[in-house]
Amino acid sequence: MLLRTIETFMRAHAMPATKFGRLAAHDPRFVLDLRMGRTPRRDTELRTRAWMQGYADGTAAEMAVAKTGEMV
Repeated sequence: MLLRTIETFMRAHAMPATKFGRLAAHDPRFVLDLRMGRTPRRDTELRTRAWMQGYADGTAAEMAVAKTGEMV
């Protein structure tokens, strides 16, 4: 389930797998290993999901600033 969420996130943000791995897990092979069957520990999964949420929130805030020209 985590891999599907990551794949959707990467598509939505036009982010390559290695960049996602470096930013979210400090491991450029993270997504590639998940694709090969790696099962992350629960805390790794929670940190990864939290990172994706924070990145998406930050991107949304940047878009709002760009649209209105003022901080949200």
